[in-house]
Amino acid sequence: MSMTDVQPNSRLKSFLKDQLRNIAPVFTLLALVIFFAAASSSFFTVVNFMNILSQISITSIIAVGLTYVILTAEIDLSVAAIANAVGITIAYFTLQPDYVNIANLPLPGIIAIVLTLLTALCFGLITAFGVTWIGIPSFIMTLAIMQIANGVSALLVRGQIAYSYPDLITMLGSGSIFGIRWTIIVAILFLGIGHLVLTYTRFGRYIYMTGGNREAAEYSGVNVKFIIGSVMVISAMCSGIAGMLAVAYFGSAQQNQFDSYLLDAIAAVVVGGTSLFGGRGGIGNTIIGLLVLGVLNNGLDHIQIDSFLKILIRGLILLSALIINVYAQRLKESE
Repeated sequence: MSMTDVQPNSRLKSFLKDQLRNIAPVFTLLALVIFFAAASSSFFTVVNFMNILSQISITSIIAVGLTYVILTAEIDLSVAAIANAVGITIAYFTLQPDYVNIANLPLPGIIAIVLTLLTALCFGLITAFGVTWIGIPSFIMTLAIMQIANGVSALLVRGQIAYSYPDLITMLGSGSIFGIRWTIIVAILFLGIGHLVLTYTRFGRYIYMTGGNREAAEYSGVNVKFIIGSVMVISAMCSGIAGMLAVAYFGSAQQNQFDSYLLDAIAAVVVGGTSLFGGRGGIGNTIIGLLVLGVLNNGLDHIQIDSFLKILIRGLILLSALIINVYAQRLKESE
């Protein structure tokens, strides 16, 4: 074999090693689309594609913040609980003015929204303080915040179901414009802005530097504590906004409403190819991961598969993504 044959092969192997976590999700998505399109005549339609986008819209908003966190080699297990707590909080402020307004008048929608966003901000700031200043590992800290948020949800809703929220939230969560649901538009905006920040700003570069090599980032003058604290706050705010929109999307606010969203959001980020070890991946990967999960869940409904088997298949897909993620990291380290 000549040297000219060896060099292209070597470059191809190097490319595959470097891009494995990006290539695998794309092929997975294509395979799922082809399979479900062949299995069901109602799958590959414009209407169903819009259904898929609608179904993943709330998860998309949560996943934006979670992508930032995972890129710094941290984790946030509280995203679903915060979304649930904030969704219930917006309904609480709308339904229970007596506790927050001595005039016994309903709070204006914008004030209820601002107070609810401040609730999400508080969750994020507490998490950031615990992780960066006290030094609690993000896994444990966000696990505690998850429990606290669940407690807030239980305390406010007390086993009841709330149906009222501000008009703006109702419009964005359940309304549409030109036949496109507002939740899809909001999700696209979040994904787009998230991508631009990561790709074209100094803050985005610092996130990648922090996740890629924290010690080197500190030597380069990056305030690593500030970056990690910031992504924790961003994650909480994304979860809070998703929670507010979701109560209108679902048509009610109740306890344990977001139980499946933690796994969905983490799966979207990881399945898409963002490294659990930090520094590699991004919003583009998350979009592919979201589409993989959306196509999978929607397609399984079209072929009327057993709901329990559906859960198993989702778990196997996530496990496969984790294996690829770890294997890709080992290939990178072996170079």
